[in-house]
Order: sequence, then structure tokens, then C-alpha cells
Amino acid sequence: MKNIRNFCIIAHIDHGKSTLADRLLEYTKTIEGNLQAQILDDMELERERGITIKSHAIQMEHTYKGVNYVLNLIDTPGHVDFSYEVSRSIAASEGALLIVDAAQGIQAQTISNLYMAIENNLEIIPVINKIDLPSAMPEEVEDQIVELLGCPRGDILRASGKTGEGVYELLDAIIEKIPAPAGNPEAPLQCLIFDSVFNSYRGIIAYFKVVNGVIRKGDLVKFIATGKEYDADEVGILKLEMSPRNEITTGDVGYIISGIKTSKEVRVGDTITHVKGGAKEAIAGFEEVKPMVFAGLYPIESEDFENLRSSLEKLQLNDASLTFQPESSVALGFGFRCGFLGLLHMEIVQERLDREFDMDVITTVPNVSYLVYDKKGNCTEVHNPGGLPDPTLIDHIDEPYIRASVITNTAYIGPIMTLCLGKRGILIKQEYISGDRVEIYYDLPLGEIVIDFYDKLKSISKGYASFDYHLHDFRPGKLVKLDILLNGEPVDALSTLTHIDNSVSFGRKMCEKLKELIPRQQFDIAIQAAIGAKIIARETVKAVRKDVTAKCYGGDITRKRKLLEKQKEGKKRMKQIGTVEVPQKAFLAVLKLD
Repeated sequence: MKNIRNFCIIAHIDHGKSTLADRLLEYTKTIEGNLQAQILDDMELERERGITIKSHAIQMEHTYKGVNYVLNLIDTPGHVDFSYEVSRSIAASEGALLIVDAAQGIQAQTISNLYMAIENNLEIIPVINKIDLPSAMPEEVEDQIVELLGCPRGDILRASGKTGEGVYELLDAIIEKIPAPAGNPEAPLQCLIFDSVFNSYRGIIAYFKVVNGVIRKGDLVKFIATGKEYDADEVGILKLEMSPRNEITTGDVGYIISGIKTSKEVRVGDTITHVKGGAKEAIAGFEEVKPMVFAGLYPIESEDFENLRSSLEKLQLNDASLTFQPESSVALGFGFRCGFLGLLHMEIVQERLDREFDMDVITTVPNVSYLVYDKKGNCTEVHNPGGLPDPTLIDHIDEPYIRASVITNTAYIGPIMTLCLGKRGILIKQEYISGDRVEIYYDLPLGEIVIDFYDKLKSISKGYASFDYHLHDFRPGKLVKLDILLNGEPVDALSTLTHIDNSVSFGRKMCEKLKELIPRQQFDIAIQAAIGAKIIARETVKAVRKDVTAKCYGGDITRKRKLLEKQKEGKKRMKQIGTVEVPQKAFLAVLKLD
């Protein structure tokens, strides 16, 4: 056990984590032959976008001073929408490589990931990467790291993921500085599940770290949270492919295959133990995830509902930050209300549903739940605008408010306050934490923040604002239902509940956006925004006109008019039966109205 080192790589997006991981794998001869770049990013989507979406665990071996060491590396994403992946990787490690780009210096996710690692008592090794760049400024970046960590300059390593400079020193530092796992091989078995994946031939494969005890092939094991028991058909370690072993001891990271078929039986953060003489309690300290954006996902064909459910369950195994529950809509039938960590996360989930499970879905406007009181004093909970009773029966609507805390740099207080006030926020208090860091508390309506608040906050603070919230209470609000009509027909998926002050501008923006996105037909399409029977905005998508008079050369004007009249009749008939197809892009465009 003393020769095992578990560590993860944390950094801001695009600071060279995956490239440095490639060099570590190459220098420890874990992977030989022709290397492709970012070898751990095995998802097609990750390669296309050049970002890491999933954490990837792999085991390496390295000889230091004549002794063989086992190094378990977890490469993590950098984007804030996937920070839950990072928190799980940190829970399975004893140390972290904090990587900072020599040209860009310390950025927002560097700091928030660092605080997460410090809270979990990880040993931090600061590394300045990309020192081969002409624009590199290692001295200034070193100053920033010393100020942030308070460590001696000599502890900061310099490396280049591209050229491989400084990688051997990095491997030595990992062995010298990161502590061996603490745990008792004689104690009852406790394994922490930090990830899982669905395999259509072998069922669900769970990745875990052994905290105490030893797990062997063929053991009868129990998952504490669900109480289910299984045989460990195969256990092993994670090389580039899975590599079976007879036993995995304390401190090591591995996988278990036990023929589990239903995804509800495996939860990230659960503890595996032996059925006989196993541990009584689970490993503590695993956080539940908090969704930031909610939206409805509906199958395009209603008979695909069950397929969508199983696809979401399989996807949730691999992406534990996705939450969903069933809901129904008048126009779209049955679907799911999903919670995401941000708009990028939402986009990625949609892409993955399409690519990995062949599911075409419609995404509705993100929304929240409201309490609707009628004239008799009865209260009903409404999840989407389609479920609202007739406006004449409603006495008032209560909307959910959250207590939000934003931690930011003092330089960004002004813009952040402006943003919160624009979202009908009420300032509670502000406190200075240390130096130039300040915490601001706001009460905000949840309906205002589900769409784009988080993304706007990140952009105005250059990513230096962390955002946390909990549901506080329900308060009466002046809310109206805004409907979008296409040729007089309401489109259920685009209707929203919005505050009366924002309704006109929101309706106008929606109509303008839809005008750009809806393809032209052979007849005019009227796009209208309405509150009840009152139309508040209108745009028209002009018809694609065919020149029917092209074949009419010269002659009397009546010949031309006859052709135009004939065309007019046809258009009138087409408008009676013509339907307007709303492209998927239009549903998503609502999220990016500004």
C-alpha cells in the first residue's frame, strides 16, 4: 500500500491537462507506439470540441530510486458545468496536480477547483505548464501561485505538455510529496464508487476506490445505499483497457462487474462492502448535485417515451449531475423535466442522447414550479405553463425564491449587482471574506435564474464568481402566461410564465428570434406573442414566392393577372391545411435571447 499514489489533475479550461496526462502516460511507458493527442478523451464529442467532458481514470507504473510505484491518475474536465466530475475525482484522490498556463496565469476554475481540493485535505503540487510558448511569463505566474497558495517558490514545478520538458521531475514529485493512501487492509471492506458506465454486453461497470479492506473476485458484496447484493464476477484495474485481477487492496482504484442490469441500483458516492462481516456505515462526505437549469425533454415520436427513459438512465450512470423526473405537456405528450448544471451541460446531454442512443428530442423553454391559488383558496402546484387553470379562476400565483450567495473579486461587484437587480433580486447583505474577495447574499426568484443567470454571471465576472443557492420560500408575484402563436395556433413548448414587467420585451424578442429561425414556407407565417387574448408582438415570415409569370411573354396585362389569381387561390388553399414546422434550434434560441 505504501507504494500507491492516487492523484487527479485540476485546472481551468484549456490549460493543458489532457496533453500533460498524455506525456505522463508516455514517459511511464503505460502506452507505447503511435500516440494520438488527448488519448484519455475517448468520446467523439470531446475530440470535436477539444474539451474534456468526463473524468478518466488510468493506472501507471513508475520506478523511483529502484522501487516500483503504482500511480492512479484521474484527468478531470476544466469547464465549470462539469465541476461535479471534478468533485468526485477529488474524493478518490490523496493529491492533486494544480496546473496553470504559463501564458494565461491563474483563472477562475483554477481557484474554485483548488478550494475543493483543499477542503478534501489533498496535497497540492503546483505546476506551470506550456513554458515552451513564446508568450509564456513563468515569473509572473509564479508570483500569482505563491500569493494564492503561500508555498515556497522552489515547490513550483515547470513543465511543458507539448515538449515533455519537466515531466520526469513531475513524476518524482508525485511520489515524494503525495502521501500513500491511508486505510486498513484488515478492516471490513469499504469501497467508494466514483463513476460508472453502461456496457450493453456486461451490464453496469462501477469504478471505485478501496478505502479499507480487500475485494476479491467471486466475493459476495453489498451496495449500502440500495441494500442490493451481488457476486463480484470480475474485478480489475483501469489501464487503457480494463485489466482483470484476482484482488484489489486498500488504496487502489479499480472496477467491478457484477451483472447489474438496472441503473437505479448503482449510485455514485455509494459504498460497496462484504455481505458477511462487512462495514455497517457508508463512507461520508459525498455531496448531492444542485441543478442550475431546468428544461423539458420530449421524444419527437410519442412511442419513444420508454426508450428515452432508459437512455436517460444509462446516461445518468455516466453523468451523475443529470437529474430528471417525468412530466407531461398538452402538445408534446409525455417527457421528462431534466436538471442541468449549465447551458453547455444541457447541450452536451442533448448531443450525447442523439449520438450514443439515437434519440431525437425536443427541448422546451426552461421553467420552475409555481403554487397557484384559486378564488376558493385551493392551492395547486404547476410545473409548466400548460398546466395553469383559466386566468379568471386564479386569485394569485406564488413563485419560488432562492437565497443565493455569490463569492467574487471586488472588481466585479458593480456588474454583478446590476445583473441581480435586473433579475428582480433583493440584496440581503455583503461580507468581505479576505483581501479582495467578497460574498454577496441575494434573494432571487428561481424563475429568473434558470435560463441564463449563471452563464451571464460567469461572463461578466470573467469566470471569477462562484454561485451557490438553496430554496428559501414562496412569495406572491405578478406573473402572466406568455403564449407564442404560429398562424393563430399556440405552440405549447414555447409558452412561459413571466413577470408582467418583462413580458412585453420578452415577447418581442421571442418573435424576432423565431422570425430568423423558422424556415420560409409557400405562405406567410404570422408569429405572435400573446397574453391571454391580447397580442403584444407580431412578426411575419414572408412567403417564398414562385414567379408564375415567368412563362408569360408580352401580351395583354390580363394574361399576367389570370396567372397571379390562380396562384392566389392555391396559396389560400395551402394556408388552410399548411402546418408550420418549428426547428429544434428555435426551442434552444430562447435560452440565448440576449
